Amino acid sequence: MIVCAGRNETFSFAEPMGVGLIESAINLTRRCLFDKPDFLLFIGSAGSYGEHNIFDIVESKRASNLEISFLRDDSYTPLDNVLESENKLVKNDTIVNSSNYISTNFELAKNYNNYGIGIENMEFFSIVQVAREFEIPVAGIFVITNYTNKNAHEDFMKNHKEAMSKLTKYLIDKNIIKYDA
Repeated sequence: MIVCAGRNETFSFAEPMGVGLIESAINLTRRCLFDKPDFLLFIGSAGSYGEHNIFDIVESKRASNLEISFLRDDSYTPLDNVLESENKLVKNDTIVNSSNYISTNFELAKNYNNYGIGIENMEFFSIVQVAREFEIPVAGIFVITNYTNKNAHEDFMKNHKEAMSKLTKYLIDKNIIKYDA
């Protein structure tokens, strides 16, 4: 089953789950309770902490939920904050960080790279968490739309349409989906 965020990031071949950690967790849990899929593939956009370029495609099976305050040693959590799927199809070591907030302080955010975290997407951590709970293999495929800096939102908006097209083409080229007219 292919899932995506929703709102302005939808695809005809993917089921929208909602934007952010909470909406996506609630909606995916509901979906899994009533019709548990055998496999989950999350697709969507992501911001780069500096090691990936605009329009790069990144595959991952690892997600984190590290708030930016963690980088400043201003917080801690007793929860598991890095999760990995047992999925053997994806071998990329890039960790996708998720938060309900978009990072805009590039000098601080690029420190995520020190932890192996290369990109951020608002939903992926909750998708992996729910998949783990229901014992469903999961992976994510992301297209970079912006860097995590002051221009993050403007660049996201400017690059979004082309990025979604490139992501769709990548999925077709990888035979994950058939041509989407």
